[in-house]
Amino acid sequence: MEPSHSNTGQSRSVDRKTVEKNRRMQMKSLYSELISLLPHHSSTEPLTLPDQLDEAANYIKKLQVNVEKKRERKRNLVATTTLEKLNSVGSSSVSSSVDVSVPRKLPKIEIQETGSIFHIFLVTSLEHKFMFCEIIRVLTEELGAEITHAGYSIVDDAVFHTLHCKVEEHDYGARSQIPERLEKIVNSVH
Repeated sequence: MEPSHSNTGQSRSVDRKTVEKNRRMQMKSLYSELISLLPHHSSTEPLTLPDQLDEAANYIKKLQVNVEKKRERKRNLVATTTLEKLNSVGSSSVSSSVDVSVPRKLPKIEIQETGSIFHIFLVTSLEHKFMFCEIIRVLTEELGAEITHAGYSIVDDAVFHTLHCKVEEHDYGARSQIPERLEKIVNSVH
């Protein structure tokens, strides 16, 4: 039995060596793939593995910052576009750009109906942000609507609210009351 014991020990040792060799090869392949995704650096001297990993980490952090800046820019553009749209509803000329810091008549609301779904866009000043909660209360408690999406974005002193709600097709009475009730809430501030 002694010889079989030593064969088993040798077999385990060979298995461990093979597993470790495969692991190192896989890690080397993954490092190479990671480094190939980075912008090339100008140094002619190759970087050590820890330096390459530091460079990769810094590059990823830089990309994250850029993504956040672009998201913020997108939010501002969407808010400005919504404001332009709301400002143009009552006027005959549409401005190509809007300075969101210019005082304007707020709050404003736009309601779009697509079948049983209502898309509500509300722009308020910071002092009238309570209005959003009141609109949600009226929709859910008084008109029986189901809120499917609610969100907001703040740009300077304006709060841009978006709200999507669903009203059952058979409840035409509630559906017909929504625009009137919400505009009444908004106009009560003017």
